[in-house]
Amino acid sequence: MKTLNLILGYLFILFSFIPFIRNDYWIFRVFEYPRFQKLLISLFLFFTFSIFFNRHSLSDYTFIGLSAINNVYLFYLVYPFTLMSKKQIQSNPSGQESHISILIFNVLQDNTDYSIMKQVQKLKPDVLCFVETNQRWTDKLKAETEKDYPYKILSPLENTYGMIFFSKFPIEDAQVHFLVKDDVPSISVKVILANGNKIQLYGVHPEPPVPQENPRSTARDKELLIIGKWAKEQKIPVIVMGDLNDVAWSYTTELFCKTSELLDPRKGRGFFNTFNAKSYILRFPLDHIFCSKEFMVNRIKRLPFAGSDHFPMFIDLALKPASSYLNDEEKASLQEQKMAEEKINKEVIS
Repeated sequence: MKTLNLILGYLFILFSFIPFIRNDYWIFRVFEYPRFQKLLISLFLFFTFSIFFNRHSLSDYTFIGLSAINNVYLFYLVYPFTLMSKKQIQSNPSGQESHISILIFNVLQDNTDYSIMKQVQKLKPDVLCFVETNQRWTDKLKAETEKDYPYKILSPLENTYGMIFFSKFPIEDAQVHFLVKDDVPSISVKVILANGNKIQLYGVHPEPPVPQENPRSTARDKELLIIGKWAKEQKIPVIVMGDLNDVAWSYTTELFCKTSELLDPRKGRGFFNTFNAKSYILRFPLDHIFCSKEFMVNRIKRLPFAGSDHFPMFIDLALKPASSYLNDEEKASLQEQKMAEEKINKEVIS
């Protein structure tokens, strides 16, 4: 039993440090996803090993020491997304200001459960963004939203990378981009609030680094960082939303947030794991809504199961530029800026 504990313990220590290898191949990136699960298992192995601990054994001290370092490191990574941590975006104390509410959802292309519309009718979001939308999903959602959402961007595809956007607010400069691959779209659009304020929105759904889709994270990283660069250049408030196929605590997401100077409303509020909705154990925060410092949070919520392998996400953001100093903005170092440019300019290998 002690030997098994040691083997498993060292394996999980290895799994924690593999992502330090800055290689785009999927085997190095996939271990970034289950960091909370690794923390729980590593803590369990640490405490069970104490039953067999021999205070005269150097190897036992070595394992305990490395396991302790591993647990501290994993806790450091996930701590910002716990309720114990400081909120990166402050909550709005009043609720009277100009605001925008958003619902995002990866529908799962083969899904035939359209119960997401019950949540739309209940919450009445200002903006809807759906991904993995083929023509069937587009026709259904378009018919359901025709009355309340007159402004739309439709890019249905049959390859699980379709994307559609609906808005109650008027829109301008609406564009569908194919930033990295000619069959993976992203959306950019300005919405005009009732008081005339404009907000720049980006919808993204890059390829995940998995063997059956794309064995490397190069395309995903490049697309996210291009969007981040565009966001940084904007002179108006910005929101980036969608299924990023990356977890909130990964190196790439951290680099994206720093270079774009966008904030994560999850920090200080919880994990809001959205994938896999059909698993109780392996769930990760893959569906994101990032925003610039001019916003405060009215409400954020993971919505109930709607037939997909993703949960929908809902957020209501107050636009309060005068309170932006209250938010905890992070900026990229010169080295991080250089790293982002290298990833943006890196050739994508199909």
